[in-house]
Amino acid sequence: MTPTERARAFDLRQLDAAFYADPYPVYDALRAAEPIRKMPDGSLFLTRYKDVQAVYRDPKTFSSDKTVEFGPKYGVDTPLFAHHTTSLVFNDPPRHARVRKLISGALTARAIAAMEPGLVRLVDGLLDRAAARGEIDLIDGFASAIPVEVIGNLLNVPHDERAPLREWSLAILGALEPALTAQQHETGNRAVTEFIDYLVTLVARRREKPGDPQHDVLTRLIQSESDGERLNEAELLHNCIFILNGGHETTTNLIGNGIVLLAQWPEQRARLLAQPALIESAIEECLRYESSNQLGNRIATVDTQIADVAVARGTPVTLCIGAANRDPEQFDHADKFDITRAPNRHLAFGFGIHQCAGLSLARLEARIAIGRFVARFPAYGLASEPSRAARARFRGFVTARVRVE
Repeated sequence: MTPTERARAFDLRQLDAAFYADPYPVYDALRAAEPIRKMPDGSLFLTRYKDVQAVYRDPKTFSSDKTVEFGPKYGVDTPLFAHHTTSLVFNDPPRHARVRKLISGALTARAIAAMEPGLVRLVDGLLDRAAARGEIDLIDGFASAIPVEVIGNLLNVPHDERAPLREWSLAILGALEPALTAQQHETGNRAVTEFIDYLVTLVARRREKPGDPQHDVLTRLIQSESDGERLNEAELLHNCIFILNGGHETTTNLIGNGIVLLAQWPEQRARLLAQPALIESAIEECLRYESSNQLGNRIATVDTQIADVAVARGTPVTLCIGAANRDPEQFDHADKFDITRAPNRHLAFGFGIHQCAGLSLARLEARIAIGRFVARFPAYGLASEPSRAARARFRGFVTARVRVE
């Protein structure tokens, strides 16, 4: 199949196993033959860096509000619709600005720096257990445990109540995939309902016994009720879900993707071992090369255009972050994993007013987790072929067995 034929055959709602394993040849074909691809459903799919960035730069023309788009997808009276149209990421100013300000206020540079000693202890404990076993599942035994702990601490969720958080998160975020099965729909709705039921009790307890608002994001959100930035009950509960979810799967994927990439590119791992200070640029290259979040969505609020393509008001637009981050017009040798790459202005955290509020925390978690893993197990290797999740939006592994002797 030629690149043009591959581009013309592309339908985000009908993806095969080969795409989930490696979407980048498809993205390359789209960028070359049809970079602003009109999909069968009338939406647009963008694969060039400059087009994706241009849409990010213009939040008035390209709205993040998903009320119109998610009504048919979920049903307007479903828990999934209520959650995904209330949480921070799928809203425009002023609601978006109000909630983001409250969350960001608890994620200051000082607050994040204060998390580092505890994070080091957590990671070292996980590495000790991995060393005792000699082989681990990188995802279940390491990567997924880190953000659950960190985000659980941010909201001060009791340790003995954290067990369901990951499954709830996977189910709710899985419902953002372009095409849903009935099972995914049912599981996602149930997860939102159970999450809300739990948070109602957690919020009630925190109102009775507040934490330190400089470190406890839940207390900070609750106390906003008397600070002129009031959140209604639904906004409070759904944005707690967003915080727990938003910092969970994407960071798990970043850690898992990064450690696997360094196993697959041994010369890059050798460079990192020789120069540990490269860990920060290595994290940025992991973010670019295998973006944890591959897709974003907007909707045109007026008749407009992207590059030379006319866009009618109401047109949904998919921003392919994964393709933009491999665009050779923006990145030299874009398909090479290079931990010394500079500059590296990737879009893995988005861009503009919707840039990820927790990006500094995600970078800290990845730096500690990946850096200490590689230093502790410099000769680690993949025990078998890692298994990717069948997801287009969030790119990560389901399992990745690693030898750590």
